[in-house]
Amino acid sequence: MHWNQLLNSTRRKPKTANKDSARDTTKGRLQIERDFDRILFAAPTRRLADKTQVFPLDKNDSVRTRLTHSHEVANLARGIGMRLAFELSNEVFGDIDPALCLQRDVPALLAAIGLAHDLGNPPFGHQGEKAMSEWFTKNLPAKDKNYTDKIYEDFRAFDGNSQTLRLVTKLQILNDEYGLNLTCATLAAMIKYPRSSSSPAVLWKKHGYFFSEEAVVHDVWEKTGLREGVRHPFTYIMEACDDIAYSVLDAEDTVKKGLASFHDLMNFLHSHEKCLGDEMSQQVIQYSKEENKKYAGCNLSPAELNDMSMQMFRVIAIAHLVDAVVSAFKERISEFMDNDCQIKDLISLSKGAGLCKALKDFDSSRGYRHSSVLKLELQGSNYIKDLMDMLWIGIKGRATQGHEWDMILPVNSGHGTK
Repeated sequence: MHWNQLLNSTRRKPKTANKDSARDTTKGRLQIERDFDRILFAAPTRRLADKTQVFPLDKNDSVRTRLTHSHEVANLARGIGMRLAFELSNEVFGDIDPALCLQRDVPALLAAIGLAHDLGNPPFGHQGEKAMSEWFTKNLPAKDKNYTDKIYEDFRAFDGNSQTLRLVTKLQILNDEYGLNLTCATLAAMIKYPRSSSSPAVLWKKHGYFFSEEAVVHDVWEKTGLREGVRHPFTYIMEACDDIAYSVLDAEDTVKKGLASFHDLMNFLHSHEKCLGDEMSQQVIQYSKEENKKYAGCNLSPAELNDMSMQMFRVIAIAHLVDAVVSAFKERISEFMDNDCQIKDLISLSKGAGLCKALKDFDSSRGYRHSSVLKLELQGSNYIKDLMDMLWIGIKGRATQGHEWDMILPVNSGHGTK
């Protein structure tokens, strides 16, 4: 791989000839910087505010939604981009085209894919994905001769990651077939799992784009020097930022909800097998406990003490984990730039792997498995399936000739309306 290609700031949509300079919307922004702005102002981004991160319909406005989570991932990714571009430019990027502006393009690109990474997630998160896949598998059975085309696998194997790419390349804006018309660099780095819904799972169990966007992806790969099965190096950073955000911040939300206390978290980490003898984990635990002792003498209520202690835990834990990710990326850069790279994720290669794993286990045992979360996940699955049942009746009821799905899956285009 070559950074000159990986940071390709051209767009798929042809430029308008003789563009009127008075209508130029660039106004001092580089092309990749414009990608972040386009994603930020897009309607699917705003809709993330109505999608839960972990805890449903919470009355505490400090508990995170998908939107606040996405902003936090974007913030972490941008911060790492700043360090790579300003502090580690030679080690990571080497000799590149002088026309590229790393100090502006790299942070902007990482922030953009961090902000966009959850756009395609349906309501109720992974449970929503599962509900939709189950519904389509039942109603569009692969054994039925009417549903054997590859396009139907997009529905049976519905995935939020693939839907994200469809949103930004097709569904927004609706006046052409280019969507938000993002740069090739951003689109390439956005593909978390570089295989389609109809491709066999080799290195990646999940898929990152639907069959309906296959031509788009191949065009982007051609312009960025990538191919199926090969990730953009920045995708690893975005995924690591997502891991850091939800492992640390979901723990904070669990305590804010009163499902556990600061001391519950400390005891859990202290006794977790991944933290025993792990230098980073012990540093974070020790520092957090010391801060808690300071706050304990400030005449705070138990709830306030929990909040203040968790805020400091969040600060120190994120700082250590981000530093570990930056170091691991720099140390393994030659592998990430290899077209035969077999690395699956970045966080597990870093010194923060133990702490991150322990935090995920805490989140799962104290937060994700709480009755309120499980109850709404079950209700959400039923809501989605019931709604799709109603839509299906409407579609079949209006069909007058041919196969009922011809109305939403035109034969001449092969594009669904997901």
